[in-house]
Amino acid sequence: MSRYTGPKFKLSRRLGISLSGSGKELAKRAFPPGQHGNNNNQRRKVSGYGLQLIEKQKLRQMYGLNEKQFRNLFDKATKLKGISGDNFIVLLERRLDNLVYRLGFANTRAGSRQLVSHGHITVNGKKVDIASFTVNVGDVIGLRERSRSMASIKDAIAGRNHIQQYMEFNAEAMEGRFVRLPERAELTQEVDLKQIVEFYSR
Repeated sequence: MSRYTGPKFKLSRRLGISLSGSGKELAKRAFPPGQHGNNNNQRRKVSGYGLQLIEKQKLRQMYGLNEKQFRNLFDKATKLKGISGDNFIVLLERRLDNLVYRLGFANTRAGSRQLVSHGHITVNGKKVDIASFTVNVGDVIGLRERSRSMASIKDAIAGRNHIQQYMEFNAEAMEGRFVRLPERAELTQEVDLKQIVEFYSR
């Protein structure tokens, strides 16, 4: 299954979460798209499988992965010690494109993925252009010298609200360090990870 390239606002309304993180998609129309989206009487009762599928789609679209990438990462998470759901979301969070987004180099994960694939990002001083690259604790994520003056990056950093506690940012060097693994409480609470584990455990 290929990555979704349709209207993001419509997808956000269908899933019931803000995929951009801004909340703009649901500010005016916090109901599903379509002529019956705002009519509670027209909505069908969702089955157990349907609920699991929705939760899976929420997390997959949030991080911008296709189904094969998402499933492969889940399988990797199940082989680690600990709770599979928590391991899974931590692995998602450790993706390079996600941490570039967390540092504020881009306003969206799609934008951060583009920065990585276009060769603007370094890890420990070396260029990395693979969005799915897994960042380890202690790694330093930075910008190539020629990329530091890009207006889009400067604007994104200026508009950033905060840095996650598991990240450190050096404004002078325009680089960030992944200081520790995130805790479950620090990550999105909009998704029921138990439902996703049950979906893939069928």
